Amino acid sequence: MNYYIGIDLGTSSCKGVITDKYGKIYDSLSVKYNVYYPAPNYSEQDPEDWYKAALKILSVLSKGREDEVRGVSIAGQMHGLVMLDENDKVIRPAILWNDGRSVKETEYLNSLPDLTDMTGNIAFPGFTAPKILWVKENEPENFARCKRICLPKDYLAYMLTGVFSTDYSDAAGMLLLDTEHKKWSQKMCGICGIGTDMLPKLYESYEITGRLKPLFGLKNAVMCAGAGDNAASAVGTGTLSDGDCSISLGTSGTVFIPCDEFKRGAGKVLHNFCHSNGKYHLMGCILSAASCDDWWTKKILKTDYDKFTLDKAAETGVYFLPYLTGERCPHNDVNARGAFIGMHADTSREDMCLAVYEGVAYALRDCIEAGGVKIDSAVLCGGGAKSPLWQSVVSNVLGVDIYVTETEQFGAAMLAMVGCGEYPDLISCAKATVKKKLAVRYDEKTHEKYNKGFEVYKKLYPALRSVYSDMI
Repeated sequence: MNYYIGIDLGTSSCKGVITDKYGKIYDSLSVKYNVYYPAPNYSEQDPEDWYKAALKILSVLSKGREDEVRGVSIAGQMHGLVMLDENDKVIRPAILWNDGRSVKETEYLNSLPDLTDMTGNIAFPGFTAPKILWVKENEPENFARCKRICLPKDYLAYMLTGVFSTDYSDAAGMLLLDTEHKKWSQKMCGICGIGTDMLPKLYESYEITGRLKPLFGLKNAVMCAGAGDNAASAVGTGTLSDGDCSISLGTSGTVFIPCDEFKRGAGKVLHNFCHSNGKYHLMGCILSAASCDDWWTKKILKTDYDKFTLDKAAETGVYFLPYLTGERCPHNDVNARGAFIGMHADTSREDMCLAVYEGVAYALRDCIEAGGVKIDSAVLCGGGAKSPLWQSVVSNVLGVDIYVTETEQFGAAMLAMVGCGEYPDLISCAKATVKKKLAVRYDEKTHEKYNKGFEVYKKLYPALRSVYSDMI
């Protein structure tokens, strides 16, 4: 039997699954590691921790099946900056996607009149290019030592194969890629003070890049290029065709919309990236989603709380802004902060719990409306998708039917299946392996209530923006 290993290099842990070509999962493993916050708005990790986690996952999942593992692929947290010296040693801790130190550099890049012509997108502090400029300005000795620049998953693949590669979906989030034409932007690299020779070779997500080094015991296994975490998640939910939509409620939240053609100009509000299917996608990203619920229930209430209904939908008068770590789309404001607004003497714990769910859903709708996109239904994924209450809130705030997958997500493993020839393309693979079911049909009356609530919500960030600036 042929087996495929998919690795998901996340922010808090590295997860792996081993499957057959039908998507049956035979084993899985998750290895946690630390995130370091050396200063306000800083977020870093040690790439060596990723490597150790991946080695453990490969060893455990392949045990007894070493000769039958045909392909490995990695999905990874996007935008992180990994810098290597001439000996391929890590120069400094990786600067992560949720790091906000490069505000000045982001403002500079967004002042360039041709930025979206070069890259298809505007700059955000979490993107890789502003981080490179920050290192150049603040750590010139590290910048001078740098010979290779890569993303988290691509560092891991390089260590496992010796092949320096990346895929288009992850590369698009660096702000160094000419996304429309799918090539490194020499002009953008020049602005950042680097050469394109310092960057990995580009592949489609499902293409084979090399073989695993012999020391791992997987003598028949090839490595496929992999994908950024959101593009890989879209594979795992079958979100691959023009008109599809998936919504992720993980640490961050995303609205993911595949496009057959590049949408010129869309990157001024939403992320305008390459998809793992060889085409493109638009994505709205909010920095805090399920993490809001985790903060509220575990740090504040110190208990889980998901035991009420939508009887009070949009009627409590309480609003929550989910900007616990700043915000990306559509406001691009690293200084934004979370807030409860509208509490009164009768406000209950239930009202505030519901406001947290509603606030995240409103923020997702904010992305959709700011980007001018329309969706009719969506597949919900991520940790928050397991909550029936959150399913209902998202469905009724957005006015769309919500589906969930019956199968566990394994988008990275699916990329390996296609790369190894089990299926001719990702759509065929998804049809054979991904099963979805209807979770919630939205209620028109409840949706109308949320329409009124959203009109209030939209006024809150503009009203508080100057306050956030004063709090710095």
